[in-house]
Amino acid sequence: MPLTALATVHDPSVRSAVLRLSDEFPELGPRSIVLVANTCREELRGSPDGALPELVERLARQRLRVSLPEADGGRCCG
Repeated sequence: MPLTALATVHDPSVRSAVLRLSDEFPELGPRSIVLVANTCREELRGSPDGALPELVERLARQRLRVSLPEADGGRCCG
C-alpha cells in the first residue's frame, strides 16, 4: 500500500485494518479501503477502544466483500 494512503489514516485501529485488508483485496484501490475502514470506524465510535481493531476490520471486510462483482457467487440475474 502506498504510504500516501496511510498518511491520511490517524486511528491505529483503522491503520491496522487497512494494512491487512489491502493484502486481502488487492483488486480494490487503497483509497477505497481507507474510505470504507474510516466509515466503519466512525459508525463504531461508541464501542470499547480495546475491541475497535477487530470490529473495524470485520465490518470493513464484510463491506468490501459485498462490493466485489463475484459477491453474488458468480450467479447472474435472470
